[in-house]
Formats: sequence, structure tokens, C-alpha cells
Amino acid sequence: MPTSRVVEIVPDREHPGAFTLRVDGTDQSYVDVADPTRLEFDYVQRIADVIDTWATAGEPLRVVHVGGAGMTVARYVAATRPRSAQVVLEPDEALTAMVRAQMPLPPRSGIKVRPVDGRAGVAAMRDDFAEVLVLDAFDGARIPADLTTAEFITDVARVVGDGLFVLNLADRAPFAYVRRVMRGVLGVFPEVMLSAEPATLKGRRFGNVLVTASRGPIPVVPLTRRAASSPLPYRVLSHHEALERFAGGTPFTDADAERSPAPPGGATFFA
Repeated sequence: MPTSRVVEIVPDREHPGAFTLRVDGTDQSYVDVADPTRLEFDYVQRIADVIDTWATAGEPLRVVHVGGAGMTVARYVAATRPRSAQVVLEPDEALTAMVRAQMPLPPRSGIKVRPVDGRAGVAAMRDDFAEVLVLDAFDGARIPADLTTAEFITDVARVVGDGLFVLNLADRAPFAYVRRVMRGVLGVFPEVMLSAEPATLKGRRFGNVLVTASRGPIPVVPLTRRAASSPLPYRVLSHHEALERFAGGTPFTDADAERSPAPPGGATFFA
């Protein structure tokens, strides 16, 4: 683990056995070891909702996670879909060791952690390796530039086949960063959906914008119902609505890639 990074695992005083993983002041993950289905961060709940509505309840899935940290989503899938085969790409071996020691994975979880970065890890996978690929990778509070380029998205499409690509992005209005990533996604995947908190969509705050892409149908209607009844309500934009609001701009490429914008004031809401 680089000496310049400050990594903390902070116990939740109200919930014994639950912890927040914090890196350089940014909350990277919240994990309830005893109950992996308890999701505290709003966008993590949205990722879970996408997976829950896309595949039959309890059905095992092959899932790749680009970005590990506390492995919150991987733990959720292992708890709700036993026998799922999951691969987590997390290059920081020291961080993974710390997480395993203080927030251990359950026995026979089916979660394998590979100490490689997202680009190299995905490039090494065979075609149609995964049914779902979740991109939730941050360097501090910003998404690495090489994980949102057209070249990388094309490689992801090769690995997921007819499955789902779920991207956790971070931006604020007028969403210049999200627009460029979306253009790269739309160059490869014919179907997209977007979700975010209402305050983020209205331009009132910097926040997480979740993009879901696929070559096949995305369950927009059941997701819209879940969004309305969620403890942390959010908006779902269908393919047509996402195109209207977020399809402008040119895609990032390996030649002009950029990290996501920094949150104002060093916000610490990522997971």
C-alpha cells in the first residue's frame, strides 16, 4: 500500500460488526460483516437493485468487480445468490489483506480477488466470461482515467457478451464527464439506463450517477418501482430519457482520458 495513502477501517458504533473503509478521507466502502444485505450507501443499493431485477432471484451469477475496496457488492451477491462465481480486480494487495483481516469474507463465498488493475484484469479474461461486470473503482475520490475510455468499454463488451455493464460515475451538472463516458458506452452497447438521486439530476449537488448498459433488455419498469419505494429514493431514466439528457459530447479515448472530477470540499460519500 503506498505510504502516501491513509487507510482506516472505522467501526460503526451503532451496529457492531459493521465498518466503513476510508482511504485518504474518502469513504470507499461500508460493510456489515454479519448482514451483507444491509447497504448503507445509496448508489450501492442501486447496483444491488439492478442485479436483483435483471436476473431471477437467487440464481447464481458470474460477476466481475473492477475495484475491490471492502467488496460490499460482491458480499451482497454472495449472500443473495449462493454459488455465484465472482472475481474482484483490486491491485492494492495491502488494502485487500487489511480488509480480509478486519472484515473477513464468509466461508465458501465464491469471491476471488486478483491483485491486478482493471485494464489488465479485464484484458486477460476470455469472451463471455461474466454475466455482470460492475465498475466501481476510485483512486481516492476520483475514478481512474483509463477505466472510462472507448477502448476499455469495448473490451468490457467482449467479456460480458449479452450481460450487464454497470458503471458507478461521479459528477455534477452540467455533467460534462458523464456525457463523455455515456458516449463511449453508447458506441458499444445499444441499451442504456441511468439512475441518480433527484438532487444530483437537478444540479443541486455533486453525486453518484449509475449507468447500466447491455446488448439486451434492461428492466427499467421494475427498477422504477424499486426506486420509488427505496429507503433512499432515486430517479431512473430510461434509454430514451438518458439519450435526451446525457448523450452529448465525444467519448474518452486512451489518448485523451481524464479522471472524474474531484468532489467539492473533499466529499466522502463514495462506497
